[in-house]
Amino acid sequence: MIARSTLESRIADRTAVVGVLALGYVGLPLVRAFWTAGFNCLGFDVDPAKIDALARGENYLKHLGDDFVSEMTASDRFEATTDFDRLSEADAILICVPTPLGPHHEPDLSFVEQTARDIGRRLRPGQLVVLESTTYPGTTRDVMMPAMLAAAKAQAAGPYEPVLGEDLLVAYSPEREDPGRKDTSTKTIPKLVGGLDAASGDAASALYRHAIAQVISVSSAEVAEAAKILENVYRAVNIALVNELKVILTRMDIDVWEVIDAAATKPFGFQAFYPGPGLGGHCIPIDPFYLTWKARELGETTQFIELAGQVNTKMPAWVVQRTMLALNGRGKAVNGSRVLILGLAYKPDVDDVRESPSFELIEQLQALGAQVDFHDPHATVVPNTRNYKKLAGKQSITLSPEALRGYDVVVIATHHAAYDWPEVVANAPLVVDTRGATRSVAGDKSHVVGA
Repeated sequence: MIARSTLESRIADRTAVVGVLALGYVGLPLVRAFWTAGFNCLGFDVDPAKIDALARGENYLKHLGDDFVSEMTASDRFEATTDFDRLSEADAILICVPTPLGPHHEPDLSFVEQTARDIGRRLRPGQLVVLESTTYPGTTRDVMMPAMLAAAKAQAAGPYEPVLGEDLLVAYSPEREDPGRKDTSTKTIPKLVGGLDAASGDAASALYRHAIAQVISVSSAEVAEAAKILENVYRAVNIALVNELKVILTRMDIDVWEVIDAAATKPFGFQAFYPGPGLGGHCIPIDPFYLTWKARELGETTQFIELAGQVNTKMPAWVVQRTMLALNGRGKAVNGSRVLILGLAYKPDVDDVRESPSFELIEQLQALGAQVDFHDPHATVVPNTRNYKKLAGKQSITLSPEALRGYDVVVIATHHAAYDWPEVVANAPLVVDTRGATRSVAGDKSHVVGA
């Protein structure tokens, strides 16, 4: 109990050192929130380039602004490192590592497991460990905790079994970041917290209350894990619904965006979701499949979720088909055509390209013989991703009216605010609009095709 009471005291008077593992779209804003609350913070990442950038006061997540990092690094309360031996310095360790899918849509928890082992080898009495990465219910208790304890036991000179709720506290608190969103922040987004036991949940909730405006405690880590999955399944299913409607209404020559806007005038019982060229970001294209996999392990099926996944994953192919038909209508084959994709990021006004459908559009069009370029004012170079390594290093073109006129078709994949849509419509010989971005453009749009 001494270790736990010491941790609780340090949390109460903000002398606890907060360590955040993985300084990406979730981890970096989380560090900033605790730094702003007055805590000493340690950031950990395996990427030396990120650590070097932070040491220089440079922010590699441009949508957060230049001062987001420089203010922290100029203080004496933040340090970023690749040295995981320093995990023992942290009183609270918050884990924000990726949880991608494997090649067969199975959960890939290798980052969680490796991180748990890294922590376990440096574990000391009186630490709080919180997983924030999205995953299926049971991961914190059945995957992370055993990996951490096994590593701790192997590292110790003799038998070592920390007692949960006394000298080790473990909880789950799902991240709820939405990169680029202006009306919320890490501090203002309500935080769910569930412990592996009551003491762990209380300690984690007490910590988060210093940095987050509203903390909601739930009865267990499993409830918090399931709530996060539900949030993303809800979005995936509703996006699949409007994507399916888009296909049907397009064939009926009805503007799906106008239909959605009309339905959204109802003040109750309806929430607007909008179609696109496919799903992007870390959460919605991935997380529902975590629950699907877990359900199969239990002998159950998730027909609703799997159907939504099928609809959403087919969207890039549908956009490619619409592009082919649009070119054919002008007497051109896709083979040999010059195609420009506008937007590499998965959502507008950020540089986040995780799981972006633009990658799939580029690959599918190239496979059909098209010469494909892209432009994005925020994401100017294709990074080295797990699934699209052949595209790594490809650079954004310089966009101009002359450049637009040089392509056979321009495909709007991301509706960045920086784009001048009247200019695009006026200069591109053919436009395939997957976002309804050109709806408000006046004048001749006979060469604009919805997709």
